[in-house]
Amino acid sequence: MAFPGNFNISYYKGDTYEFRVYPKDTTGSAFDLANYQNEDISFVISDKRGTPGLANQVEAFSEKSLDGSHILCVIRSTDGSQLSAGTQYVYDVEIKTTQVSSYDLVYTLLTGNISVTDQVTGAA
Repeated sequence: MAFPGNFNISYYKGDTYEFRVYPKDTTGSAFDLANYQNEDISFVISDKRGTPGLANQVEAFSEKSLDGSHILCVIRSTDGSQLSAGTQYVYDVEIKTTQVSSYDLVYTLLTGNISVTDQVTGAA
């Protein structure tokens, strides 16, 4: 597989931030998402990787497109309200299924860092 890819995000707190993941296999062809359902997809943000980051995870929005070509990931304003400006966060976009083999298939498609800038409008 040709993943995980790396993509760093600059997030402005309070905004909605959308991006799409178009996974490719090692030949550069589109990765088949047919066996993955929305409940098999996760976009998780944390302040740390590994066990120390488990307590501070934010489960952001993710869903497969209707045509199965990509995954939409969204940091909603409610997700962003849980992030602190000036803190460096990390994230993973992961898919998993048991539908195609006798064991779980788990792939991290995308990973990276998220830097958060505080807002002016609506700041409390």
